[in-house]
Amino acid sequence: MPLLDPKTWQSRTLAGGEYAVTEPATGETLATVTLAAAEDVATAARDARAAQAEWAKAPHFVRAAVLRRAGDLFAAHADELREWIVRESGSIPGKADFELHVAAQECYEAAALASRPSGQILPSEAPRLSYTRRVPVGVVGVISPFNAPLILSIRSVAPALALGNAVVLKPDPRTAVCGGLALAAVFAEAGLPEGLLHVLPGGPQAGQALVADPNAPVISFTGSTAAGRAVGEAAGRLLKRAHLELGGNSALIVLEDADIDAVISTAAWGSFFHQGQICMTTGRHLVHASLYEEYVERLAAKADSLAVGDPHREQVHLGPIIDSAQLAKIQGLVEASTARGAKLAAGGTHERLFYRPTVLAGVDDATPAYAEEVFGPVAPVRSFADADEAAALAAAGPYGLALGIVTRDTARGLDLAERIPTGIAHINDQTVNDEAVAPFGGIAASGTGARFGGEANLEAFTDVRWTTVRGDVAPYPF
Repeated sequence: MPLLDPKTWQSRTLAGGEYAVTEPATGETLATVTLAAAEDVATAARDARAAQAEWAKAPHFVRAAVLRRAGDLFAAHADELREWIVRESGSIPGKADFELHVAAQECYEAAALASRPSGQILPSEAPRLSYTRRVPVGVVGVISPFNAPLILSIRSVAPALALGNAVVLKPDPRTAVCGGLALAAVFAEAGLPEGLLHVLPGGPQAGQALVADPNAPVISFTGSTAAGRAVGEAAGRLLKRAHLELGGNSALIVLEDADIDAVISTAAWGSFFHQGQICMTTGRHLVHASLYEEYVERLAAKADSLAVGDPHREQVHLGPIIDSAQLAKIQGLVEASTARGAKLAAGGTHERLFYRPTVLAGVDDATPAYAEEVFGPVAPVRSFADADEAAALAAAGPYGLALGIVTRDTARGLDLAERIPTGIAHINDQTVNDEAVAPFGGIAASGTGARFGGEANLEAFTDVRWTTVRGDVAPYPF
């Protein structure tokens, strides 16, 4: 029996109007959903707060069991969910399978959080028991984007629920099903009590209402740096915690001793996986001068060899860009870059929403596609003379998300990584990596640090309460 039924997947009547979820590859309408208006957000947050108290009191093993069942359901309904991810977000099947794997793992790891030690016994100057314990924040507002819709929703939803919170999730309407309604269906089947997970597809106004709502004291936002700044500013005025995972322009450094035969596949994956629509995408290839010409030539050849097309109906390496607005941004940055002197070594063309993987050579600080986050399948390549210059180039710019370094000398790679401030670093790998057990997040314009995975989830979705207990009423001088 299908998990997702369009007749029942939105149990709440919403006031934001109908929205056609389309398949980027074809323009076909896949589903019609109803969007949330500001008043819907207020109602959902209020209902979530009312339901949360009983959930917080539930034994840890009850909450853990729901999360484990949810993890199992992502595997049990993999065929159905894979098709939604492929068609709705333009993912190739392998990327969809990765999202499903991570979603299940996020649920299993969250299940383990439910029974984690939740406090400390403290020394005290008075004759009393003094201790801390972690308590749920109450309601967590989650705002997730279109590019890895399942992962970027579940990595906040699962730990927040496991730790005794309720959740109001606002997915991007372009991926309302695989980034939102699919989660609601999974958790309903897993036995999550009603009222604890509210899925409200919507646009910026719904997101703004969620950030402002007094019943949601914590906001978990994944999206662009510009939008994240607005979320952080609004949350700050309200003295709310906002966990922000934002944009990036991550560097891959290829040192002179790198294995050029091995590195090209790694480099292409870093820039072209999911059409470059990933915050960790390799946006800057920094290559030692001795390898630069060959690197450009071979990366361009690799780009030219990749198939671009409809991932639901063809076997391809890249699918479509999410929509025409994003494609126009990509094309504009590439054209502006070549106008400023960059050499188009591969790509730079598109048919409908299918943009060819693109390699730009001869870039510098003034090249738009090098200086800015493209969020498309574009690989700008720049040479450097020595490790000092490589470190300076990689550290330049406003972002600080991910870093890759390729070298035969791993100790040298680690030493170089220490000189470049980022939230994530990989030696002998590209920049796009994610695991449910690992902390994830960037610094500077890339976000507010590691806010997902392991201990970071405890920090993100609980408060610390200090409690003392005396046998007798405490005496005072007056």
